[in-house]
Amino acid sequence: MEDSTLLTLLSLKSVTESFARVIHGLTVGHLTDHVIQRSKRMILDTLGVGFLGTSTDVFHKASEYSKIYSSNVSSSVWGRPDLRLPPPYAAFVNGVAIHSMDFDDTWHPATHPSGAVLPVLMALTEALPSSQKFSGLDLLLAFNVGIEVQGQLMHFSKEASDIPKRFHPPSVVGTLGSAAAASKFLGLSTAKCQDALAIAVSHAGAPMANAATQTKPLHIGNAARHGMESAFLAMLGLQGNKQVLDMQTGFGAFYANYSPQILPNLDSHTWLLDQQDVAFKRFPAHLATHWVADAAASVRKHLVTDRALLPTDRIERIVLRVPDVQYVNRPFPDSEHEARHSFQYVACATLLDGGITIPSFHKCQIARPQVRELLGKVELEHPRDNLPSFNTLYCEISVTLSDGATFTECTETFYGHWRKPLSKEDLRGKFRANASSMLSYDIVERLIEIVENLEDLEDCSMLTTLLKGPSPPTEVKVCLSRNHVFLNNSVTLI
Repeated sequence: MEDSTLLTLLSLKSVTESFARVIHGLTVGHLTDHVIQRSKRMILDTLGVGFLGTSTDVFHKASEYSKIYSSNVSSSVWGRPDLRLPPPYAAFVNGVAIHSMDFDDTWHPATHPSGAVLPVLMALTEALPSSQKFSGLDLLLAFNVGIEVQGQLMHFSKEASDIPKRFHPPSVVGTLGSAAAASKFLGLSTAKCQDALAIAVSHAGAPMANAATQTKPLHIGNAARHGMESAFLAMLGLQGNKQVLDMQTGFGAFYANYSPQILPNLDSHTWLLDQQDVAFKRFPAHLATHWVADAAASVRKHLVTDRALLPTDRIERIVLRVPDVQYVNRPFPDSEHEARHSFQYVACATLLDGGITIPSFHKCQIARPQVRELLGKVELEHPRDNLPSFNTLYCEISVTLSDGATFTECTETFYGHWRKPLSKEDLRGKFRANASSMLSYDIVERLIEIVENLEDLEDCSMLTTLLKGPSPPTEVKVCLSRNHVFLNNSVTLI
């Protein structure tokens, strides 16, 4: 280690300060080609699932709730040109849309990294005055700062490496990632970055008890909103504990084995996204069910020829050998959200239909007599070597017929996992399918072009204009600066 690097590390007083210095100090020059390419894929995918999510019931409830707030400053709700909200609530609603179908990207250690960050940056891009132009590289930098903070925090805990049991990670690390991204975009000082993180910790956290309910998408929306609000509050001078990331009673409250480490000096900074890619989902359900779907599709090839129907009456027993993840163990789901979190349902629907699509989670599909019959034949086994980690888990499925024949298939890596990433064309195809639910063909294709060349974009307003949808944007008088929030010539919190 060079003397200058060692001196810098010794001069740091806390882990929190080291995070704040990294947030404040990272520049566009630190971005690598690998990080830029991977994060552009993440951005394209996240925009697509966000557009799709605006059609969901939980999205409509969240947007109606947000309309009760008013402000001189407003930002767009994606694909809804007639709906503008104060920036924190635009971020909230867009965040809810992104996670409303559990269709957003997933990282290791386990979290959904993009949904808490991208809505914040899109909302701020619109809310800040036109004189403060942000480039695509500005957006990529702030986005990756928000992703990096989430990953570093999760690497401080062995517990975080496993599929969660207590807290939903995006509501925890996502809130701090949102605060970090907003702080970077707003140009906060190192001291104010520290305060933003401290404030965000007090906003963070949501229990896993609300998994598989309409409330779970709020975890992403709240992370986006609360992170932005934390940055605004810090910008206005609100202070928090300067050691919040160092303490067991600070961020350590969320993890039983929290062991924080000071981050390296900027000269030796390496991005976690350079080392660990994310998974992109091919259908909207909990990531662990994607192993089940691939294994079930392989078994189905032994049972069904050509276009024949699955011989459900000949199936005696279905055994799924999966990790022990209780909140994805739902033998008889009754709602779309429960079905998205059910090993059993995804296996049975795949066996019946040959694959999983968006309509697979409609109530009428879940209630089919053939599905309920098959669900009654499913058993779960939890092999000791099948650990609850998105990096190592596997799914083995065995289907036994009435004549005693048993067919077994195992999936160790599904298509879309970071070890087997979606092709560029398949990622585009997912985006097109999702975004076209709200946007015209021309806008969809233009968005693909812009995001895939984001590092060359001089002004992000081109992107936010397209996100609004086909109608022209409403003119709004904006008086929000990077360092202060001014409404009617007085400092005001949005």
